[in-house]
Amino acid sequence: MQKRISPAASVSGSITLPGDKSISHRYAMIAAISEGETLIHNYSTGADCHSTLGCVRALGIEAEERGTDVRIRGRGLDGLRAPAGDLDAGNSGSTIRMLSGILAAQPFRSRLFGDESLSRRPMQRIMQPLAAMGAKIAGRDGKFPPLEIEGGPLHPIDYVSPVASAQVKTCVLFAGLFAGGTTSVTEPVRSRDHSEIALREFGADVRVEREKVSIAGRPRLTGRELTVPADLSSAAFFIAAALMLPGSSLSIRGVGLNPTRSALLDFLVGEILVRHSLLAGGVIEKGLTAALIDEIPVLAVLGAVTRDGLTVRDAAELRIKETDRIRTVAENLRRMGVDAEELPDGLAVPGLQRLHAGEFDSYGDHRIAMAFAVGALAARGDSVIHGADAASVSFPGFWDTLAGITD
Repeated sequence: MQKRISPAASVSGSITLPGDKSISHRYAMIAAISEGETLIHNYSTGADCHSTLGCVRALGIEAEERGTDVRIRGRGLDGLRAPAGDLDAGNSGSTIRMLSGILAAQPFRSRLFGDESLSRRPMQRIMQPLAAMGAKIAGRDGKFPPLEIEGGPLHPIDYVSPVASAQVKTCVLFAGLFAGGTTSVTEPVRSRDHSEIALREFGADVRVEREKVSIAGRPRLTGRELTVPADLSSAAFFIAAALMLPGSSLSIRGVGLNPTRSALLDFLVGEILVRHSLLAGGVIEKGLTAALIDEIPVLAVLGAVTRDGLTVRDAAELRIKETDRIRTVAENLRRMGVDAEELPDGLAVPGLQRLHAGEFDSYGDHRIAMAFAVGALAARGDSVIHGADAASVSFPGFWDTLAGITD
């Protein structure tokens, strides 16, 4: 699918965004292994989160959808059933990585696969700690999906992760739910803590000490009624558009501002009001990189129009997302006539540059499609986004929402 984007004078109005993708995944998985019913309001409309629901259903869990409400009837820690066939994670790295932690402890065999993009994403970072807990897990060429998991009893570990990854941390914590004793994960810097918060909501004993998170095994998890806040990562695209375009004034309602998710912002409110600003730019590195990892594509576009430009370091993680996001961001920036240097672990984008219209490729990556749609609003002339349908992975209504706020 191609999308033609015309330049906009400004963006204005008030919008409500879909439920947070990361939180939706976690609520659905934990609800499945909790006792009793969980009602999730404002569940993400993205395709990735519906891959998670599909997997949950295949494991014998009732999950009923009514609009953006999802009712899940959990069967407890020991209630999942062997799937009749392979589990399809679609394009969702969150689904395959986090669900593997649960499946590693089940008394049956599972096989998880995904689309062509997911099949290229390495999985050693979850395979290694799960194996250390006693899991039997194998992948294509020893590291790629499909993953074959022969579930069984697990023992707790104190895992020191070489990377700051919320997905890896969650996988190990989910596995730790089924192990006797206490399982811990220590990261080089603290990653987003959606899992810690969600697990506590359902009744797990989770303790946090700086970069170390510990969970007690075999808790009694209980179903809850929960509301997923709007996705701040989705909000980032509209925030960037409002900051770039003179005369913009945009209100974004109901956004979840968890401090480990809201490094874009320094306050805890549910509504964001954004107006056009001339930004200084700066450097994203170390812990800030981990906090902003999903927003870096659109921040790189925004960086080109800041005073000092943007430098991103410590972001090698971006090379193993849906695409190599360092390469695809740099390539599309150059198509806009923007100087951009690709670094081994990041990007360097000088400031005070003009954005030019062009033809951009999403490379099948939802965040690339949406980031360069935002850039196209500030470009001179009409631009074309190839592979624009990739946005549906996290935000099916993105193009209609964008059209509704542009002048």
